[in-house]
Amino acid sequence: MDELVDRLDEEGNYTGQTILKSDAHRQGIFHPTVHIWLYTNQGEVLMQRRGEFKDTYPLLWDVSVAGHIGAGEDIYDAALREVKEEIGLTILKEDLTKIGVFKSIQEHSENLIDNEFHHTFLCELKAPFGSLKKQNSEVEALTMIPLIQFAEEVWGLANTARYVPHSTEYYKTIIKSIKGRL
Repeated sequence: MDELVDRLDEEGNYTGQTILKSDAHRQGIFHPTVHIWLYTNQGEVLMQRRGEFKDTYPLLWDVSVAGHIGAGEDIYDAALREVKEEIGLTILKEDLTKIGVFKSIQEHSENLIDNEFHHTFLCELKAPFGSLKKQNSEVEALTMIPLIQFAEEVWGLANTARYVPHSTEYYKTIIKSIKGRL
């Protein structure tokens, strides 16, 4: 689905302009997204397997919930909306802990250049895993994975072909931030 997103400069600053998401991707224009990593107090991380028909990284495991921030949309409102849409969970702004903003440049093809700034949050998953309802059009599957296994596979580079290739620094920050809350 195409939507208007805010145009950012190369430093992640808002320019006051909007652009269609499809045009941003085609032209490599920076725009904002949200990433929400859900974890349990037992040290597990909720992972989302991307849908089979996604333009980028189909069927790879990725962040619990992610999505674009609509033009003019509050970052926290976008995070809450995406969590509700993708896994059927209602959370509150107070449940989110922002851990950073990460610049991401992914040139998939000549006509698909994903230049984004990921506003990244942690959120403790208190609802039972079985109560989550995946968005079939976006999400192939959901699973819980022990943080130590996740760390070994992405940080230790043991099984990176299974996951969306975010930077090692990004994954290290996520793992350390979750570990610090356990």
